Amino acid sequence: MRSTALRLTALILIFSGITQIIKAQSAQPINVVTTAVPFLRISADARAAGMGDLGVATSPDANGGFWNLAKVPYNVTKGGISASYTPWLKDILNDVYLASVAGYYKFDEVQAISGSLRYFSLGNIQFTDNLGNDLNTFRPRELGVDVGYSRKLSEKSGIGVGLKYIYSNLAQGPAAGNNYKAASAVAGDLAYFYNGHNDLGQGLAFGAVLSNLGSKISYTDNADQKDYIPANLGLGTTYTRVFNSSNSLMFGVDVNKLLVPTPPADPATPEQLTAYRSKSVMSSWFTSFSDAPNGFSEEMKEFQISVGAEYWYNNQFALRTGYFYEDKTKGNRRYFSMGVGIKYQSFGLDFSYLIPSGSGVDRNPLSNTLRFSLHFAFDGGEGATTTN
Repeated sequence: MRSTALRLTALILIFSGITQIIKAQSAQPINVVTTAVPFLRISADARAAGMGDLGVATSPDANGGFWNLAKVPYNVTKGGISASYTPWLKDILNDVYLASVAGYYKFDEVQAISGSLRYFSLGNIQFTDNLGNDLNTFRPRELGVDVGYSRKLSEKSGIGVGLKYIYSNLAQGPAAGNNYKAASAVAGDLAYFYNGHNDLGQGLAFGAVLSNLGSKISYTDNADQKDYIPANLGLGTTYTRVFNSSNSLMFGVDVNKLLVPTPPADPATPEQLTAYRSKSVMSSWFTSFSDAPNGFSEEMKEFQISVGAEYWYNNQFALRTGYFYEDKTKGNRRYFSMGVGIKYQSFGLDFSYLIPSGSGVDRNPLSNTLRFSLHFAFDGGEGATTTN
């Protein structure tokens, strides 16, 4: 049987969109910060995807809990629900997809609850023996379930806390001296949101989020083979300009950084590898800002940037665009995206498209990804610019 360990590594790299890390010739050393269950950082909703994965400080909607729990009480409707589908990496595989359902409910004008279910299918894998003979097939899959509570501290600021359960089943059975099994973990989110909009909906907004703060995850009974989950710091700001009752424009920037250790430089000594694998989760959140082998300059390359804009016409039709940037030594995901949104009364539909770029080995594996989201507001369709 082919090494299941290799398959696990390959799966993580493939659906994270990281193919550039295996380039043999590079002017700079490549040292990607990797984690298990990276599906937790995949943008599910088409609205944010159309803006280059911008979402920390955008106006709240049914998917707001994924980006910033503290935004939820600022929804203008009593409740909402959204269903999204992403045929992930369609240029590479035809049976991998992410499906999600998210929603929220406001108890009053101050507090709200939210939740979501995310299911990631990695398609069918054919296992073979050393001679290439087929043995059996397996369908790797991952699941994330979360609930959150949010509360306004004032009309201008709010906070949110969340809890999530993570399940990952990438392989099962003996291989390479280990017995592989399904893995699970528990994590939490902390969020803050500042809403500086005036009565017309114009002004600045700011958000800060600590997400996926939780335990390591293990696919074997070996205590030394535990992987970090993608704990993340997200900071974002947006500015909305309302021109008149029919036209408004929002643009913003998000900055994200994984709060997990940077792998030691290659080649690494056994002592360095042991220190990397044995570092505690909590200490890694803090040392992740200063543990890059090449110092401050490498630390700065570990920040990911999203820039996006959203235009609304008559509170019914939206146009979106954005750009996502990641340094070439840290994964090299760089792409433009675009999207549209349509809203009629309580119903809405969003589409996003990742614009193809490059060719051959330089072609982004996320190219041609089309996502869509269907959403419904419980108590009417007013405030389309603030409710997706």
